[in-house]
Amino acid sequence: MPRSRRSTNRVTMDDVAARARVSASSVSLFLRNPDAVSPRIAPRIKQAIEVLGYVPNLLAGSLAAARTRAIGVVVPSLGNAFFSATVAAMQKEFDRHGYQLLLGATEYEPGREADLVRTFLSWSPTALVVTGCRHDDETRTLLRSARAPVAEMWELGEQPFDLQVGFSHYKAGEAVARHMLEIGAKRVAFIGARMKSDVRAHQRCEGFSRSMLKAGIDVHIENVPGDASPKTGAHALADILRRMPDVDSIACSNDVIALGVLFEAQRRGLAVPQQLRVAGFGDLPFSEECVPPLTTVQPRATQIGLSIARELMERVEQPADEQEPRIVDSGFELVIRASTQRIEASQEP
Repeated sequence: MPRSRRSTNRVTMDDVAARARVSASSVSLFLRNPDAVSPRIAPRIKQAIEVLGYVPNLLAGSLAAARTRAIGVVVPSLGNAFFSATVAAMQKEFDRHGYQLLLGATEYEPGREADLVRTFLSWSPTALVVTGCRHDDETRTLLRSARAPVAEMWELGEQPFDLQVGFSHYKAGEAVARHMLEIGAKRVAFIGARMKSDVRAHQRCEGFSRSMLKAGIDVHIENVPGDASPKTGAHALADILRRMPDVDSIACSNDVIALGVLFEAQRRGLAVPQQLRVAGFGDLPFSEECVPPLTTVQPRATQIGLSIARELMERVEQPADEQEPRIVDSGFELVIRASTQRIEASQEP
């Protein structure tokens, strides 16, 4: 039996307007910003869209403005919970204004960022969001020539293209070091994963180790080549103990690695924090519930996403000649928990 031919008659905005008994301009406004439409007619428009199966042709609607209603976002990894929280917050805010995300991950591969930025620019996005402030020359040239606002997130630099929202990772490392010095750390290590490409983890390591060095403590740095994982942390602790059997404090570039350190310490009968103090970064959901609860840095990932989205929406609505580069320091918080609890002499094993 020959296949029936699917109809090519696309449902239009006029069809939706006719069914909802409103003007096409009201439907257009509803699609851009549902909250801006009268509560009396918004439900009618929504019902008409659902009944007719209307799908907006965002590309066609953007041709006159030479812009799609899309925002390109480049992150280092789709599996990283930090960036997932930031992207989710951005998506929720952009949805309110009728924009969609084009999402790509570099997987920390050099050169991948330029490929993604070039691909996104070919779609004439309303804006671009990239992670960090350190880009290769090719990416920097592409971002500088972009005819759309550019936001850099999760890091602060000196010369933003348009917008930067983030915090100093170096200072985050310093904050962990100060805390460990206060609780009496003497034999100290830092564990990070592929810190040559993960520049923000490297900055935290630098802030931590230099602060320790000022206090006369040399930090053993364990830079693992693979992905950050509990296995990474467990293997790194095993390696450190072979070199520093008397290590008493370990800072990790993220909570996932720190979790592996806690697991390995338990397997080896090392009491935390009595014999080994452990700190992470990220304040991931398990950090408060693991045993013992993990001291960590809260990077305010959701706040970064919301700030990026709101600032970009303001820039999209502003004339280009009124826009000035802007830096927003989202800050961070050191969350002290039992994994680095100060142990009094009478409590030592």
